[in-house]
Amino acid sequence: MIQEELIKKPKEKFSKAFWVANSVELLERAAYYGVFIVITLYLSRILAFTDVEAALIAGLFSGGLYLLPTFSGAYADKIGFKNALLVAFALLTIGYAGLAIFPSILEAKGLVEYGKEVNYTGLRGMTIRYNIVPIMLVIMVGGSFIKSVITGTVAKETTEANRARGFSIFYMMVNVGAFSGKTIVKPLRESMGDLGLINLNYFSASMTFIALVMIFFFYKSAKQGGQGKSLKQIWVAFIKVLTNGRLVSLIIIITGFWMVQHQLYATMPKYVLRLAGEGASPSWYANVNPLVVVLTVSFVTQIMRKKTALFSMTAGMFIMPVSALLMGAGNLFHGEMVNLGFMEMHPVAFMMIIGIVFQALAESFISPRYLEYFSFQAPKGEEGLYLGFSHLHSFLSSILGFGLSGFLLSKYLPDPKLFENHADWELASANAHYIWYYFVAIAMVSAIALIVYGRVVRNLDQE
Repeated sequence: MIQEELIKKPKEKFSKAFWVANSVELLERAAYYGVFIVITLYLSRILAFTDVEAALIAGLFSGGLYLLPTFSGAYADKIGFKNALLVAFALLTIGYAGLAIFPSILEAKGLVEYGKEVNYTGLRGMTIRYNIVPIMLVIMVGGSFIKSVITGTVAKETTEANRARGFSIFYMMVNVGAFSGKTIVKPLRESMGDLGLINLNYFSASMTFIALVMIFFFYKSAKQGGQGKSLKQIWVAFIKVLTNGRLVSLIIIITGFWMVQHQLYATMPKYVLRLAGEGASPSWYANVNPLVVVLTVSFVTQIMRKKTALFSMTAGMFIMPVSALLMGAGNLFHGEMVNLGFMEMHPVAFMMIIGIVFQALAESFISPRYLEYFSFQAPKGEEGLYLGFSHLHSFLSSILGFGLSGFLLSKYLPDPKLFENHADWELASANAHYIWYYFVAIAMVSAIALIVYGRVVRNLDQE
């Protein structure tokens, strides 16, 4: 009888706003990752920024995307989700289009010649290049609205009965979008060379423009303006987090893990292209990370279910140095191709993929339990507000991780275009794998620090 009732009971349908929000999330992630995976290449190859300059600009851009959402989310609560999304996608479309159009302005001024091989001799050292920064700021502000508004819509447009399924669909859309954006980079680069790095921005602008049209015509959410926390309340919570020793210590320690994780975007693209050649596919290698996370996170969570969040995080932290060590191991093969049976792969690319697999495995141990543990360290009754700042580690790790990457690339694996002949460059980049030893050290120190942190916190709690 009960079984018959269950069979007859219809599945609760999701609202139109739910499906529109998830669809535009897919488009936004495709646009973002398509650009971000090669942002340092764009800054260096198209605009002639040095490795250090490109890394600092990209790091500040990435860091802002992690810092601003809590504040922009509060503003979105005031003006309503639909208005917030219209503002967000309008800014994103303008920003991505700006990344595509800006090089044409430079070319018109005679400072650069664009084609498959870019000639930017006249652009080196010129301050006009830094006009790209306000364009990236527009993207950063627009993107900061997306996470809070889309997740807020999913929460608002679902019920207790279908919320788990709703968020499952949301995370699937995130991963499909990220995978799609990274995948399109390689064919564009292969068909158009460096020019593909410019035209990729037209792809991203078209994705966000389609999302803007969808929001305007089809999005109607139950979430109205005038609700939520004020910016003053958010700022007060931010100050409280910064004066909470436990939370600040935890954030700094986890920053070490994310500094290594961010090298997927900061160091890896230039590293494999310079060592493995232009035929390498850094954007496709980056897709290994979410693929492995999706395949392993449920299993890892299951085997760690009886362990504390701190134990699971510590296990992941000790996997991270192994990951960084593997990423640098390809340079020790001295260029001998790895025969996989069905294909041959450059050892730098092959070991990079193996390292990314371990990196993703570490993430499966750490990320799901970090938010849980962070919430326990927050004052009782204020967990939700404090969790808004749980990603401060990504703000710090973006700036520090990208900044360090730029310095290490310029020291151990400089741009080949800076050398008159290939032999001089080979001599200068002979120790390129040293880059990853720095991140091995950072990951190891972070892992040990987390053990010390756990013991100190436990002793304080006992007292």
